[in-house]
Amino acid sequence: MQDEAASYGDNRPEGVMRDHVRFWLGSSRQEVRGIAPTLTVLDWLRGPMRRSGTKEGCNEGDCGACTVVVVRPRAGGGLTWRAVNACIQLVGQLDGCLLLTVEDLAAADGTLHPVQQAMVDLHGSQCGFCTPGFVMSLFAMGRDMGRDGAAPDEAAIDDALAGNLCRCTGYAPIVRAGLASIAADDAWRAEAAAIEARLRALDDDEDVVVTSPAGRFSAPASVDALAETLLADPDATVLAGGTDVGLWITKQMRVLPHLVWVGRVAGFADITETADGLEIGASATYSDAMAALGALLPDMGELLRRLGSVQVRNAGTIGGNIANGSPIGDSPPALIAAGATLHLRRGDTRRSLPLEDFFIAYGRQDRAPGEFVERITVPRPAPGTRFRAYKVSKRFDQDITAVLGCYAITLDGGRVTAARIAHGGMAGTPKRATAAEAALIGRTWDADAVRAAQGALASDYMPLDDMRASAWYRLRVAQNLLVRLHAETTGQAPTRLVGAPELAHA
Repeated sequence: MQDEAASYGDNRPEGVMRDHVRFWLGSSRQEVRGIAPTLTVLDWLRGPMRRSGTKEGCNEGDCGACTVVVVRPRAGGGLTWRAVNACIQLVGQLDGCLLLTVEDLAAADGTLHPVQQAMVDLHGSQCGFCTPGFVMSLFAMGRDMGRDGAAPDEAAIDDALAGNLCRCTGYAPIVRAGLASIAADDAWRAEAAAIEARLRALDDDEDVVVTSPAGRFSAPASVDALAETLLADPDATVLAGGTDVGLWITKQMRVLPHLVWVGRVAGFADITETADGLEIGASATYSDAMAALGALLPDMGELLRRLGSVQVRNAGTIGGNIANGSPIGDSPPALIAAGATLHLRRGDTRRSLPLEDFFIAYGRQDRAPGEFVERITVPRPAPGTRFRAYKVSKRFDQDITAVLGCYAITLDGGRVTAARIAHGGMAGTPKRATAAEAALIGRTWDADAVRAAQGALASDYMPLDDMRASAWYRLRVAQNLLVRLHAETTGQAPTRLVGAPELAHA
């Protein structure tokens, strides 16, 4: 591909922080300066870069028409190929990556990529508006698969395409195209080593600050630099994955004069298994954390599989989901039930607190100006603990939770010795059900204990009525989930994980 944008050169004085973001767009090396901090990848592609293959649909990360692929080096070697929504990703977040759009896939002689050709041959497109997004999602899945040697089946492709919507074609031909092409060899697989070397050459330990008349985009390279940046400007907006902040920009039209992106902070996305459990860096994405959390708490791994779409999970972070304090965020109730601890930092001062204590009221968290979430620790379940997470929503895939019930019940000889119960969607914050917990502890785990906990839930919560569910429905669902919990943990009903594929068709 011919270079589409000339490098602007680098006239920085020696020793000054980098004043531009640099990345590859296909075969073209980009150095971008002077951009507005809120410029989205979609607007940059369709505007100055004139790449109109990436479409604007919902502009909020739901429809997948804008799907592009971001390639980054993997910590242990190799590459990650991740589908993301260009409409809610910002250009500053591209630093150090390879960005691929649908224009990059065909060969120089015009030969279509196997995924593109399969979409043609198997009639996977009608109007074609959504087609580039489907192609990029399937392409990303094909490049990022195979580390376990398993070929994807139809269910796996359904998962990969849950964030891509099509009104006219019907999904069956698209899935058939995926099955026919996703494992096909291509030039990108052959070039992986060269791409990795090219991307690692971009890596440095410099802080990045891009300024423009519209504001400033900061990307500190270390946690100390992040602390200094936020201490100097406590009103700055912290940006992690952009799945929430992106909507502030595209839907609420907020003016955000200083964005501080945590995606370059060294070690900030690390996930470490310890003797006591897991240490999860605040910028670890859902996709990165799913396997580790699923190994520790199987239901939570499946819960995350139903959080948004692949594109959202590839961008959204565990720390961001906690820090924004949404009452319907899916990860906080599960982490609260698991007994997670939150670690915060402001300047040189660090403190820790139980995760449930971080949420004060709707829109209010226990976080001082300039303070940020640094990491989360999740303990191993105590012996005899049954952990469950039940998500109730109108759709199986990519839907906002109406009620999320999360439970860690510890049994000893049939008696409840400890209980942690937390819900999402039942209050203005993710909240523990302390009265229901007290009603269970010390009792035999039987139907009478369940009834006692059901009654106590009415004093734990005063749910609101909104477009997702009525207060009556929410309370009744939460009470009924206790029945399911009892049935599954006593062998009266089979355990069906919250995101088990067969439930999608139940």
